[in-house]
Amino acid sequence: MSTIAASRIPEPNAFRTVAEPFLQAAGLPFAKVLSAEQIEEAFAARDALFGQEPDEVFSTPLVLWAFLAQTLRDGKGAACASAVSDIATYRQQTGGRMPCGDTGDYCRARAKLDLLALRSLVRRSGRELERLAKEQWLWHGRHAKLVDGFTFTMPDTPDNQEAFPQPDTQAPGVGFPIARACAVLSLATGAVQDLAIGPYQGKETGETALLRTILDCVQAGDIVVFDRCYCSYTMIAMLQARGADVCVRLHQTRPVEFGCGTSLGESDCLVTWQRPRREDWQTPEEHQKTSPTLTPRMLEYSVPTACRAESITLVTTLIDPQSYPKQDVADLFGDRWFVELDIRDIKQTLGLDHARCKTPEMVRRELWVKLLAYNLIRKVIATAAAVHHRQPRQIGFTLACQTILSSWMLLATGACPDTGALWRSALARIAANKVGNRPGRVEPRVQKRRRHHYPLMTRSRQELKEELRRAQRAGRETRCARQ
Repeated sequence: MSTIAASRIPEPNAFRTVAEPFLQAAGLPFAKVLSAEQIEEAFAARDALFGQEPDEVFSTPLVLWAFLAQTLRDGKGAACASAVSDIATYRQQTGGRMPCGDTGDYCRARAKLDLLALRSLVRRSGRELERLAKEQWLWHGRHAKLVDGFTFTMPDTPDNQEAFPQPDTQAPGVGFPIARACAVLSLATGAVQDLAIGPYQGKETGETALLRTILDCVQAGDIVVFDRCYCSYTMIAMLQARGADVCVRLHQTRPVEFGCGTSLGESDCLVTWQRPRREDWQTPEEHQKTSPTLTPRMLEYSVPTACRAESITLVTTLIDPQSYPKQDVADLFGDRWFVELDIRDIKQTLGLDHARCKTPEMVRRELWVKLLAYNLIRKVIATAAAVHHRQPRQIGFTLACQTILSSWMLLATGACPDTGALWRSALARIAANKVGNRPGRVEPRVQKRRRHHYPLMTRSRQELKEELRRAQRAGRETRCARQ
C-alpha cells in the first residue's frame, strides 16, 4: 500500500468531512469513487447547496455527514438528538458556532437535502465501483447485475398512509404504511446500481413495473440475473434490445419444452417463444418494436435440499454451451442468493426494515441516504478486498460498518495523529472478517425467545384506549355504588 498522508486540519463546512471516514485517501484502490469534489458537484448542479456562510451551523456537507452517521448506527445512536450531538462535537473540534440542543433545526436542514442529488450520488458510486471492479471479480469477464424486490414499513402518519397505503386486508389504525422497492445490485461488488420505489399495491406497482423504470442502469454486455417473477417474454426482449443477456428461473406458468427445441445436451436446449399479446402498459408502437420471436436457452439442473433434490429450470440468452457451460450458468443463478443477503444488510444492518421519518419526502431522503451509506461501505469492502487479495463477496458487511463508525469522528475532524496507520489497520480487520462458506445450510424460521405475550393489535389504538377508559369509568362507578 502506498504512503498515506498524516492528519489534516479540517476545513469548516467542507465536503471532505463526508468523504474522509470512507477511506478517501490517495494511493488506495477505489479512492476516486465518490470524492469530496464529486459530492459537492452533485448538489451544486441541482443548486441545492445551503448553509454556506461561515457562521452557519447546518451546512449541506455537515447535515449529510450527520445523516450518514444516523444511518450507520442503530438504537439510540440513530436518533436525531445523537446526530445533533455529533455536529456539536465536530464544531467544538473544528471551531464555529455550536448548535442548540433542539433537534428541530437539524430536521428542517435534513429536509433541504436534494433527493435527485442523493440519487445521483448512489448511482454514480455504484457505477464507478462496477467500472473499477477487478477482472477476477467478474463472471466470465462480464458484469452481472442482480435484481430483486423488497418491502419496508414506516411510521403510521396520515401523510405516509396517503403516499404508501397499508394493505386493504388490515383495519385502519392497525397496520403501517408500506412501500415496495425494486433494486439492481452488482454481483462483483454488491453495490446498488439503482432502485425504484412505489406503493405496495395498486396498478403498475409490482416489481416488474418498478424494474422497467430503472433499466437505464443496465449496460450493453451486462448479464441480468433475477427470479422467476421477472421471467416474461417482454422483459427478456427489452433487456436483449439493450445488448444485455438474461439468466432467470422459468416462470411456473410456462411449460418445460426440452422435447421441442434444438438439443444442446442433457436437459439443455434452445426453444422458440412467440411474442404474446400487447401488455396493458404497452403502447401499440412499443409492442410492434418488440421482437416477434425469441430463441432462449432452457436448461434444468438439480439442487440437493434437506429432504430431496429439487429440479430448477432456467431460461437464459447465454446460448453458446461452449462459452457458457451448463454448470457455469447454474452456478451463476445460484449466486442470485447474494442479492437476498445484500437486501438483508440494507434492511437489518442499516435499519431500512422500518423507516423512521414521518413524511413521504423524508422517507425517500432516508432511503437514498441509507443506500448512499451502503455503497460507501461497499467501497471500503472493495478496497480491503483489493489490498488483501480477497473477493468482496468473501468479506462481512456488518464488521466493515462497525469499523467505519469506530473512527467516524476522528477522521472527520482530523484528530487522528496517523491516518495512514488507522487505515491500514482498518483494512486488515475488514479483510480478515471472512464470510463462512456454508453450502446447503438449512435454518428453520422459528423464534426461540418470546419476549412478551401481548396479543397482536386487531383494532386501532384509539378504539382500544376508549375501551380502557370505559372500563375505568365502570370500575369507578361500581366502587362508588358499593360505598
